[in-house]
Amino acid sequence: MVNEQGRWSKEKGEGGLENMSTQSNLERVLKSGTFAVTSECGPPRGADPEVVKKKGSYLLGYVDCVNVTDNQTSVVRMSSFSACLVLKGVGLDPIMQMVCRDRNRIAMQSDILGAAALGINNLLCLSGDHQKFGDHPTAKNVFDIDSIQLIQTVKGMRDEGRFISGQEVKGKPNIFIGCVENPFADPFEIRALRLAKKAAAGAQFVQTQCVFNVEKFEKWMEMVRDLGIHEKIHILAGITPMKSIGMAQYMKNSVPGMDVPEEQIERLKGVPKEKVTEEGIKIAVETIERVRAIKGVAGVHIMAIEWEEKVPEIVKAAGLHPRP
Repeated sequence: MVNEQGRWSKEKGEGGLENMSTQSNLERVLKSGTFAVTSECGPPRGADPEVVKKKGSYLLGYVDCVNVTDNQTSVVRMSSFSACLVLKGVGLDPIMQMVCRDRNRIAMQSDILGAAALGINNLLCLSGDHQKFGDHPTAKNVFDIDSIQLIQTVKGMRDEGRFISGQEVKGKPNIFIGCVENPFADPFEIRALRLAKKAAAGAQFVQTQCVFNVEKFEKWMEMVRDLGIHEKIHILAGITPMKSIGMAQYMKNSVPGMDVPEEQIERLKGVPKEKVTEEGIKIAVETIERVRAIKGVAGVHIMAIEWEEKVPEIVKAAGLHPRP
């Protein structure tokens, strides 16, 4: 429920909302038991806020929160922090991504305080792509702490009011803490254990790598349930619609940790060229329907890469609109 100040109230007795730790809309949706929908916005390689506003306009009313990437693929872009503020201005609740590649612990803790002070309610903690893959391959990485330590840092600042140094935080940052996980990377047997470590560190939600191989994802979820992890962290399955056959082949053959079944590529090849994007969206919608039926999956994270305008179509076709 939104109060007169436009902030989510925490009424007792409604889906466990009395236990909310933040003002995050995503936390509200997840703790109400509603199947959640998040999406993603990649900031531009420039300082024009209108680019971010345009992307946000496609998503408004169709998702519960929007990830804002942090110099993804190690390419310089508008900061996640700044783009989050632009999206808040158009009515979205952003998830600020923070990678360990570019900042030491001083800068990270400073940015966490700044984000919380300006009403950013969600933080996704990641290691970050190695700089050799980006446009500044000779840049020095930092990796002062890793993603699990970053999760612990945010939790310590929020719940215990302490910096890493042990000194007091005067004004705790009320941040809903997220992480990522790849159910398909090798060795497959340890993937659920990795998520368990992140949940134990303080992560409250996880967004997974794109799910194309639903059967393998189901096996991962079985391991997650066997360890009881699904009761400790909200799991959002990653969904990426395929724009083209070339995109599908590239993701299958060139992106580490990606599992794209050959039958999906053949399915795209089996329709007329002008129908490929439509078929890609159909596959994404079918995947949403399948993962939604898996016990322990609390939502989906739709990564429509530079294709934000298709997110409303996907959400509506999957029967996930209107949003709560």
